[in-house]
Amino acid sequence: GYRVERYDTASARSVSAERGYLRETGNLVFHGALVGVLLSVGIGGGLTYTGQTVVTEGDSFVNSIGLGYTSFNPGRFVDVESLPAYALSLDRFDVSYTPLGEPGQGQAGDFAAHITVTQPGAAQREDVVRVNHPVDLAGDRIYLMGNGYAPTITVRDADGDVVFREDVEFLPQTASMTSLGVVKVADGLPEQMGLVGFFYPTAANLHSGAMTSAFGDLLNPVLTLDVYTGDLGIDDGTPRSVYALDTGDMEQLTGRAIGVDSLELAPGDTADLPNGLGTVTFEDATASGAPEAVKRYVSLSIHRDVGAPWVLAFAVLAVLGLLAALFVPRRRMWVKASADGSSVRIEYAGLARGEDPTLGDAVERMAAEHLAAFTPAAGRGDDAATTDAPKTAKVD
Repeated sequence: GYRVERYDTASARSVSAERGYLRETGNLVFHGALVGVLLSVGIGGGLTYTGQTVVTEGDSFVNSIGLGYTSFNPGRFVDVESLPAYALSLDRFDVSYTPLGEPGQGQAGDFAAHITVTQPGAAQREDVVRVNHPVDLAGDRIYLMGNGYAPTITVRDADGDVVFREDVEFLPQTASMTSLGVVKVADGLPEQMGLVGFFYPTAANLHSGAMTSAFGDLLNPVLTLDVYTGDLGIDDGTPRSVYALDTGDMEQLTGRAIGVDSLELAPGDTADLPNGLGTVTFEDATASGAPEAVKRYVSLSIHRDVGAPWVLAFAVLAVLGLLAALFVPRRRMWVKASADGSSVRIEYAGLARGEDPTLGDAVERMAAEHLAAFTPAAGRGDDAATTDAPKTAKVD
């Protein structure tokens, strides 16, 4: 609408109407919102954290620095001792594959991590994490980032005592889930031992004699292991990746490189280690209640972003302010009536604050509508309504 002011003098009467104050308001809102975005990013970034973890079927993750995360990146103001209290366990991980013989065979479709959530003072609940469908939990957002197989491997010494038993995460190397993993046995044997393994969910032989996986699902699971003994390089405190084995100070005992067959195991099989070191077993996970012979694992990203809602709110305000500043025209309109002998002279004018291509039409329309209001009175011969109207409106 217009803000109207009346200005009267001894010889003339005039009315001024101005609109477009929303344009200035939009300009102020836009710049204020930009400051809000910067503050939200700065302060919110200090309260944000991102972490990654790997959870195997049947295992749990606890939202604690010392218990759950494989990597953690906190903001400047994050209190790592007071993270939201919750835990989640991976009940099972489902993957659908295009069946063999169909177009796109072997391609993975839906990924679904079925979890059970535990929070203090609340009943346990079940939820599902899918790709691009994170789960919100205690202000954190949990994303599904990756998955793979985690064969359960048991190593026994020559006396039959268990010296190693873990679900070992193997990293996928191909779309058909040929996966690479490493086992490090630091204690319990006469010398340190490392195993470099390849896992094939659906094992098949190539023409070269090498083995590969023809399909991502567990149709013919096979695990091959190359055995190394020597110094694992972990006694000096140097950080080492759990997914790689430094064989520089180790002796290879099996593998194609030395002409000795690698150990080849199916779920439930046991093989003797070289040099009487003991045995290694590829456990059938169904014996311990797992849904499949080989457990699966998921890689989760836990993200907390306190500033995101504020950034969004200020961004929306900035856009609205910018639209108002760009598209709301600011203009001032005048109507002036002055005596001209026995007649009344009426003048119309308009002034734009910036570009306003419709200003001329607006002034002419106002003049036409205003003069039309006097036509009935003029037709009755009312001298007071006699006007000397300008042929054209004035636009500045």
